[in-house]
Amino acid sequence: MAEWLPEGHLARFVIEVVDQLDLSAIYGWYRVDGHGRPAHDPAMMTALLLFNYSVGVCSSRAIERRCVEDVACRVLAANRRPDHATIARFRVRHQAELSELFFQVLELCKDAGMVRVGTVAVDSTKLAANASLGANRTHQQLRLEAERLLGQAAETDAREDDQFGECRGDELPEDLADPGTRAARIGELLERARKRVEKIEAERTEMLNRRAEHETETGKRPRGRRPGEGPDKQQRRVLEREKYNLTDPDSKIVSHRGMLIQGYNVQTAVSAGQIILAIRAGDGAADPGQLAPTVADAIANLRRVGIDERIKDLLADRGYWHTQQILDLQKDKIRVLVPPSNGRARSPERMSPEAQKMNQTLASEDGKAAYLQRQQIVEPVFAQTKHHRGITRILRRGREAVQAELDLIATTHNLLKLYRNPQTA
Repeated sequence: MAEWLPEGHLARFVIEVVDQLDLSAIYGWYRVDGHGRPAHDPAMMTALLLFNYSVGVCSSRAIERRCVEDVACRVLAANRRPDHATIARFRVRHQAELSELFFQVLELCKDAGMVRVGTVAVDSTKLAANASLGANRTHQQLRLEAERLLGQAAETDAREDDQFGECRGDELPEDLADPGTRAARIGELLERARKRVEKIEAERTEMLNRRAEHETETGKRPRGRRPGEGPDKQQRRVLEREKYNLTDPDSKIVSHRGMLIQGYNVQTAVSAGQIILAIRAGDGAADPGQLAPTVADAIANLRRVGIDERIKDLLADRGYWHTQQILDLQKDKIRVLVPPSNGRARSPERMSPEAQKMNQTLASEDGKAAYLQRQQIVEPVFAQTKHHRGITRILRRGREAVQAELDLIATTHNLLKLYRNPQTA
């Protein structure tokens, strides 16, 4: 079968790279005393996953079919045919170890001289979740759904008492009896909603305490209207309208190309060579507040692979404007280039001093030239992922599982860059 695969094929490159990777953490899961059913070789399974993610095939069922129909996959799998359940279990069982491969591949890119961090761009893209918009519920809808399920359980109990008396009868319906199904998820989401209310109340109490301290110290009331008792109208509207997804509670309703989808706002930090330095599922549907955490991840990842070079220029679009985060990054001697979000300011005079200074920097010849690099650095990464590889959806559910899948996507992006690098050809 290997004779059918051309020299220099991506599959051959993946095999060579996997031979260089440290897979001891994955091998450590398996027994070496000969007992039990022999497992597929972890190196083979790792290579199979990396190759298929590289070409945009993330579904375990699709990978199973390709082990029969695709020459490259048959070579990678040594003519074995792991079924989709085996492939899926391997990906779930070793998700932490597979995520660690990101750093090993990043280090290979560093050794090839491909990681240049003088200029780093941060941007986001939306990936659909494995959940639908129709599975969203407000806090009130969750309460009504929970009451309906409790009523259904009570009705079932009463009916079975009449039918079976003291004898044991049929079990409750699966969605009521199984703690991992709908009823349990509703309970979990109600708990999240309760914590959200508590957080808002805590923030409000902190604000009231600050106002009281200011009035005590200065003898003057703080500026602005004195808040009334309880959450204000805006906070109540937020609580009433906030939605929770029953299928993937960690996903959000995000806007993508003018449409609302159930998905994740994926934050990415990219170096000048289009090497992904960090990737993360953002905490919210929008970008404000995401700049500093993404940069912190990138710096930590660079240090982990032995790169101490400092980021000089940090580029992001106006959606990332956050005055305090930008000031904090500038204290670390990073030149941050982010167009200010004007908001309601219709003239420069109404903008903050920080925003006016940023506009002056971006208007300079040096600032213009530096900021023009943003599109060249980060936009192609999303095009290569979503259009060339066709990865537009996350197949797994829950923040940890989604992050593990994002790590695989980023690892294979960097692997493709390494494959196409003339020095490693």
